[in-house]
Amino acid sequence: MNDALRPSLALSLPNAEATADLGRWLAQRLTTGDTLLLEGGIGAGKTHLARALIQARMAAAGAAPEDVPSPSFTLVQVYAAGAEEIWHVDLYRLSGSGDVAELGLDTALGTALCIIEWPDRLGPLRPRDALTLALADHGEGRRALLRGGPRYDALISDLTGVQA
Repeated sequence: MNDALRPSLALSLPNAEATADLGRWLAQRLTTGDTLLLEGGIGAGKTHLARALIQARMAAAGAAPEDVPSPSFTLVQVYAAGAEEIWHVDLYRLSGSGDVAELGLDTALGTALCIIEWPDRLGPLRPRDALTLALADHGEGRRALLRGGPRYDALISDLTGVQA
């Protein structure tokens, strides 16, 4: 299927709680080896959504609650949710894909649940089959656009049913 014809979904997120709800919903459906690419400007809600997703995933695995700060300065935060690793990556401070190799992200892709903010910095390393969620300001809330490779068709269709 042509990427232009792949299912995508635009959602209205009227407030921060709706953004967190989307993160918690995704936490129930993403699996080890999945990659979620979070696009959007500063303050668009990328870290807020990632935090809700990570905390929900950890809670479901019976892990102790943990603060989930923005990885803006550490670049990578790794969390354990049972036997699963969750990599929360913020590439904002990187100048390009050449810097990504030093993070060890290539070893996590496909073996951990990876949540990557500012994926444009990945350049040619950007996973083609990742789920992309773009957030933008929209009135008092946000607008979210989801699109992904074939493995996410059912997830996007399921979310369409939830929003109907």
